[in-house]
Amino acid sequence: QVQLVESGGGLVQPGGSLRLSCAASRSIGPIRTMGWYRQAPGKQRELVAAITSGDTRTYVDSVKGRFTISRDNANNTVYLQMTSLKPEDTAVYYCKVVAGIFTARDYWGQGTQVTVSS
Repeated sequence: QVQLVESGGGLVQPGGSLRLSCAASRSIGPIRTMGWYRQAPGKQRELVAAITSGDTRTYVDSVKGRFTISRDNANNTVYLQMTSLKPEDTAVYYCKVVAGIFTARDYWGQGTQVTVSS
């Protein structure tokens, strides 16, 4: 049973833009926090951006002013709009959703590759 489906990755030149999407199935229950993580080769996975059910947004310093996270609660979808992309943004990007009525559980997407290169 697929619970998170990501899309939107690809190859882009430095300075370009991409938008990632992550749709969560309704079977996971009420969604609390939605976020994006990334993992570059040889590096640990890091939080890129997160958005709470109250629309509080958090960003890692390296993407502030360039990336914007948003969510569509009606469609259980979270987006990551990435602009002014740099080669160091190259990584596999993973969507994470925290959901549940009484007990919070983490759900992860399958990952989508973002490559920034000329």
